[in-house]
Amino acid sequence: MYIYPEHLKGKSTMFLWTLRDMLIIIAGTIISAIFLRALDIMIPAVLIGVYAFLTMRIDNELNIADYIRFAFRFFITTQQIFYWRLVDE
Repeated sequence: MYIYPEHLKGKSTMFLWTLRDMLIIIAGTIISAIFLRALDIMIPAVLIGVYAFLTMRIDNELNIADYIRFAFRFFITTQQIFYWRLVDE
């Protein structure tokens, strides 16, 4: 089911993915089926499955990859600054 974006500013989605991600998943599925049939290599199918899982959008908000990226940035790459001061009573 195609869902039209709100106020023409949101991303257009189909099922749980944006249309760009859906095209990547479909093309990757076709390519991975060719690899699986011709060379008996299942790695492209697994990679497309992981990509499909990471790009799912729940309630048209952030996708799972965004949550992982934000958590990585919060815990690993950005500096945490804490200010300590004494409170005089």
